Amino acid sequence: MQDYSKSKLNRIKRGQNRATYDVEKINTILDAGFIGYVSYIYQDRSITLPMAYGRKGNKIYLHGSQANRMLLALLKVKKMSMTVMHLDALVLARSGLHHSVNYRSATLFGSVKKIENPKAKDAALLCFMEHMMKGRWEGIRPMHQKELDRTLVLEMTIETASAKIRDVGVADEPEDYDLNVWAGIVPIKQIAEYPISDEGIPQKMKIPKHVLDYYQQKKG
Repeated sequence: MQDYSKSKLNRIKRGQNRATYDVEKINTILDAGFIGYVSYIYQDRSITLPMAYGRKGNKIYLHGSQANRMLLALLKVKKMSMTVMHLDALVLARSGLHHSVNYRSATLFGSVKKIENPKAKDAALLCFMEHMMKGRWEGIRPMHQKELDRTLVLEMTIETASAKIRDVGVADEPEDYDLNVWAGIVPIKQIAEYPISDEGIPQKMKIPKHVLDYYQQKKG
């Protein structure tokens, strides 16, 4: 088992019993998602945006247009952080202040660089697509050079990270357990519904195996 080193940057102070620095557990949280929340500073304002990402090892890949102000701001400071969170359940207690949620959340900190080598850029975009849906890269047309030229690709090296996980039930005051108030959890999950073909030729085609495989895995 390998842990990220703890520092003032990534150490979890509140709810330490739910904290983990385990690299494998954090990677599992990252691989279960596709959207992360990235923060940056623009004109002295703090802004957070959702961004799709890909992961390979300790690398996170983001992409956007060459004029994307968030990506350009990250390149300027050469540092970034990103949070990925999964909501797993509503925790409904007997007291309003004891209501909570079950969740898995990971926050990453690292250095950023622009990928300019064409082969490395291609590999980063492959990673991004495969993170979205395994097998999708082989089922689409190759990218045109003008598309690649218009695309800015960033690589984040994860230098440290931490995660918090809550996966337990209600935690009420001892004297409240005899109250005539319903308490419990409402599980929540994201599922895939059956694929809908686009208009035109795709309506006459069989849905590709990799798309149906994704549906089977995610339909819940």
